[in-house]
Amino acid sequence: MAETAILLAVKKISIAMAGEILSLAKPMFRNKSELVAALPSNMELVKEELEIIHAFIKKISTTQCNDIVLETWLRQARRLAYDVEDIVDQFIYIVGESQVASCVSNLKKLFKKPQSLFSLDRMATEVEKVKHRLRELSARRDRWVQSNASALDVEIPNYDNKQEAYQFRHSQSDNEDDYVGVDKYREILNKLLYSEDCSLCFIAVCGMGGLGKSSLVHSVYKRELSHFDCRAWISVSQSCKIDDILRNMLKQFRGNDDKVQSEVGKMNIEELRTELKKFLEQKRFMIVLDDVWRGAVALEIRNLLSNCGRRSRVVITTRIDEVASIAEDACKIRLEPLNKQDAWILFCRKVFWKIQNHICPPELQRWGEMIVNKCAGLPLALVALGGLLSLRDKSEAEWKSLYSKLTCELHDNPDINHVEWILNLSYRHLPDYLQNCFLFCAMFPEGRLLKKKKLIRLWIAEGFVEQRGTISLEEVAESYLIELVHRSMLQVVERNSFGRIRHFRMHDLVRELAIKLSEKECFSSRYDDTSGVTQIVPDSRRVSVLRCKTDIRLTLESSRLRTLLAFDRTMLHCSWSHYIPSKSKYLAVLDLSGLPIETISHSIGELFNLKYLCLNDTNVKSLPKTVSRLQNLETLSLKRTQLISFPAGFAKLKKLRHVHVWKLLDNAQSSFSQSLGVRTTDGLCNLKELQTLDEVQANEQFVSKMGNLAHLRSLYISDVRSKYCSQLCLSTSKMQHLIRLHVKASNQGEVLRLESLTLPSQLQTLELTGQLLGGVLQSPFFSAHANTLVRLSLCWCNFAENPMPHLSKLSNLTSLRLRMAYTGQQLGFGAGWFP
Repeated sequence: MAETAILLAVKKISIAMAGEILSLAKPMFRNKSELVAALPSNMELVKEELEIIHAFIKKISTTQCNDIVLETWLRQARRLAYDVEDIVDQFIYIVGESQVASCVSNLKKLFKKPQSLFSLDRMATEVEKVKHRLRELSARRDRWVQSNASALDVEIPNYDNKQEAYQFRHSQSDNEDDYVGVDKYREILNKLLYSEDCSLCFIAVCGMGGLGKSSLVHSVYKRELSHFDCRAWISVSQSCKIDDILRNMLKQFRGNDDKVQSEVGKMNIEELRTELKKFLEQKRFMIVLDDVWRGAVALEIRNLLSNCGRRSRVVITTRIDEVASIAEDACKIRLEPLNKQDAWILFCRKVFWKIQNHICPPELQRWGEMIVNKCAGLPLALVALGGLLSLRDKSEAEWKSLYSKLTCELHDNPDINHVEWILNLSYRHLPDYLQNCFLFCAMFPEGRLLKKKKLIRLWIAEGFVEQRGTISLEEVAESYLIELVHRSMLQVVERNSFGRIRHFRMHDLVRELAIKLSEKECFSSRYDDTSGVTQIVPDSRRVSVLRCKTDIRLTLESSRLRTLLAFDRTMLHCSWSHYIPSKSKYLAVLDLSGLPIETISHSIGELFNLKYLCLNDTNVKSLPKTVSRLQNLETLSLKRTQLISFPAGFAKLKKLRHVHVWKLLDNAQSSFSQSLGVRTTDGLCNLKELQTLDEVQANEQFVSKMGNLAHLRSLYISDVRSKYCSQLCLSTSKMQHLIRLHVKASNQGEVLRLESLTLPSQLQTLELTGQLLGGVLQSPFFSAHANTLVRLSLCWCNFAENPMPHLSKLSNLTSLRLRMAYTGQQLGFGAGWFP
């Protein structure tokens, strides 16, 4: 919905009107027109009006209304929010420039031609226009939209009966052919239901939407006739009000008598609690709470029934891990997508239900497998698409046609659009701060594994991450990622050696639906001209380039563009100008990794809003001096490039948080000199916001001052000489947030004298490359970190003595890498080592 765009605009205004920025801006308002002087107060008024609109849209969204008038009004609200965001970014930029420019003329020198866009007078006029448009927008709402929303007071979606009935029919299938690959889950559920444990037991069946959680539980529930004295099935998603849930439960327990139903309908919540406790006191009961979205619901039921025993069972189905945590670990059943074999069996059963053994003809095998692969093991989609194809011609052309327009079919075809509806439930239940983060994940190509650290920095650059207390934005963003995983919106593919997420992915169908939502919201678009047709949505804020054979600028000439991600490494152009639309001065994120770019134009300095610049795996050898004008830059990544030095003025980039710059020397990564770090520059140690610095060449001056980088969490320093080591140990001791440290000697013969190394207790990863004295492993550092180090790498250390007896005392070590570390012939291990 449009509320995500409006919320982002509100956040931007809050930043612009914050004490620090506003105090810096006040001198700029002197001797200006009355309209300019009123700019701060007018922006506050705009913010307040947007907050009301945001609240209204949140309320109206609970109807899931498809009214075309409402959709038109939402598009207008979204466009207005984008305009506000543009104006606020201009304001923040002008305030920042006023601190480094001696006069207004310096600002004009940043551009080849005058840019009236960046004048306070122009901005003040634009804000006045925005105020007028807001009044018009509110008036249209009152005339055309408000009447349809005035009676809505529910907290969660109240889905229309037709759609909900459709969902129920398809989710509670009685056809045994629909149950493929679930026998193990059904067996576990039956064991938990009929175990001899006399206490009340909560069982949680969890997983993403469409996996068949409700179907699995219902297949067991409908066969249960004798083991329980009474039972009830409650579809919680119909209402999140606890009194409605209790009332529904009591009605099912007490039967369909009209008088009983009427009595129960009049009870308040306390009467319902009392009556339920009394009714269930001496009974063995089974309760199913289907599709639970909030942990508070499960907790309320648990507290109500806490004194009930007699081997009673409460089964919960949910997509949310937090809700599932109401059950003990041994009582959780997590459903996973079907494997390829089971997915194919289920698909063929639905398509060829008239044919014995459900055999797919060879001529349809290829397209059938492609359709099944697109479903990625989701039973809901397999059953729906299989049923649809069972009614259509069994021809290669027909199946090819369905595959090519699968997303449109899921959206528009009334026979299968319940798949989209059910999957979109998860998105509609996301809190505001997660919706943009989720949609952003759909910008990556299908099948692409998403990297945690990269995505976190992209989210921060986009402004999606809110400050929470004293923890860093990166930590907040990681909590967002974990929450999306716990809500079954993202799937973990790989964790590091100590359990933290490293790579994850989106389910293919979830990604397709996220793309549909992104295009509807003008959030993002995909550029793919392989078929001669591009898919750029007008006013789209973000573009991911999947395939590009022509001049991309002809399509991307948009002043609204905020993010450009390029994934097609076959693009032939090597000029910077071929990738950057001339009007896209608002770009905040630019990722051109892998493209054949050799030089960066001086015009990069015009991208005043740029926060994230990634040029990994390009042929870039140098950066222009105008990079120093990127006052908002937070992340700079040039891994595996030809760059070995920073441009003059680099230290002016005070907001830098992450710097990755190094040249790859050895593709096989088998030699001592695998990479070459970047040379330091004057003032680098004054970048107080730096959290990551990878890889930087050491020199005496830098080593003596790098203790000023107090917020560093990850440091890779190379070309270290013995004479630097004493000062290096002193400087790193001041880095109280350091989690990862890699120190590499200048050559294989250089000794790293690190006996006095002192690092913060939270250090997790240590990598040392170069000769070490034998006593270093017995130093106070290793004994102090015996319980905290989780990853250790020792390369080219040339230990004469077996290091394993000392290393074995590192009790939390999950990863140990030794390369040319020991000159002996064999390493010995003892019993009880590495506890």
